[in-house]
Order: sequence, then structure tokens, then C-alpha cells
Amino acid sequence: QVQLVESGGGLVQPGGSLRLSCAASGSIFSIDATGWYRQAPGKQRELVTDITSGGISNYADSVKGRFTISRDNAKNTVYLQMNRLKPEDTAVYYCNARVRLLRVGYREFKDYWGQGTQVTVSS
Repeated sequence: QVQLVESGGGLVQPGGSLRLSCAASGSIFSIDATGWYRQAPGKQRELVTDITSGGISNYADSVKGRFTISRDNAKNTVYLQMNRLKPEDTAVYYCNARVRLLRVGYREFKDYWGQGTQVTVSS
């Protein structure tokens, strides 16, 4: 019903920047909260940042001041600008979205995940 497609990952040197995108498509009425998670090898998936439909954002302490989340509601797309990247930022990054589905006569919300995009920070 709904697909989240991430892009923008890759290999970057420490101190560099990357911009991730996550585009949602399908039977979408609107997107509620959306965010980015990451999972490094041998570790649990963790919240990096999220943003409400009203634009209020929240960040993990480890990325505050370096990462910025933004969203384009008209395009159903969320972005993650990552600056001053560190080797410890290396992980698979996943987009998550709470979607209000297109329904007639009632409201239905579901959570969706993207397939993940690899970010590697290494010299």
C-alpha cells in the first residue's frame, strides 16, 4: 500500500557530509510523524531524529548540532542532512513514517519502514 524509498547513502571521509532522502508513495492521505533510525553492526536499531507533522524535531544527543531533519509535505519526502560525519555514524539508516492511509469514512494509521541505506564514514 505504501512504500518508503531511501537514497543518498554512501562512503564519505570523516568530517564530510551526506544528505539522505526518503520518499513515500502509495495510498497516502498524509504523513504524521516521520524520522530516521540507524543500526550499526552488532548493535540495536536506534532513533537518530524524528519530526512531527507540525515541524517539531527531536535529535539523539550524539547527532545534535551535526544532523538536521526536514520534510516536504507536498512531496511526502523527509530529508536528513548529515554534517561533520564521524566514523561512529557508520550504520544502515532507515526511514520510518506513520502514515494516515487513504480511506473513506474512517481513519487508519500504519507505520512503515524503508529498506535502509548504508552510510560509511571512513578515511
